[in-house]
Amino acid sequence: MTRCDVYHLGTVPYREAWELQNRLADRRGRDEIPDRLLLLSHPPTFTLGSSGDEANVVWTADERARRGVDVVRVDRGGDVTYHGPGQLVAYPIIRLPRSDSLRADMIGYLRQLETIVIHTLADYGAAGRTIPGLTGVWVDTPRGEEKICAIGVKVTTRAVTKHGFALNLNTDLDYFGGIIPCGIRDKGVTSLAAVLGAPVDEAEVARRVIVHSGEVLGLEMRVTSDRC
Repeated sequence: MTRCDVYHLGTVPYREAWELQNRLADRRGRDEIPDRLLLLSHPPTFTLGSSGDEANVVWTADERARRGVDVVRVDRGGDVTYHGPGQLVAYPIIRLPRSDSLRADMIGYLRQLETIVIHTLADYGAAGRTIPGLTGVWVDTPRGEEKICAIGVKVTTRAVTKHGFALNLNTDLDYFGGIIPCGIRDKGVTSLAAVLGAPVDEAEVARRVIVHSGEVLGLEMRVTSDRC
């Protein structure tokens, strides 16, 4: 079984974490390091993917500055989402098995990430699910279908993954009012704390994500305190 080293990085500014991903993906592509899973959170940040529409950022620059929200355009797929405290962000830096179609490999990998999140939510009695034609994980609420986890990835030419998923745990959902999340106007956003009606232990959720990542991706997960 392939080894995957797991790093708990705490709160990391978004641009710093992106630069780290780029360095690690390059090294993984050259077989200098094993697969890695980075678990962290970010200060308040709106990120726009490669197909992101800036019109979906609805807060003005002054409002973003007042709230301390950075805006970063990145190389993952998807539109705009929010990163901030109370989220568990997972960035797998892993080499995918090669096939004749990198696009098919990426789509299959996206489905695996959704499965990891769905299994994690099930541990808490929350029924996460996917919606055909959309990426991410959703739950049914009294207000209708709401996204609980955003997913966006990039796969390099050497079949190494970057970016990943952001699972809302104890997230301040007011920040999603500053964007049209993923460019979807008719569905809301929620968190695991909102679904359960109480705050959740973020460290325990992270432990469950590690277990399910190993199961779904077929990796031997090894938590390390070494420098990343």
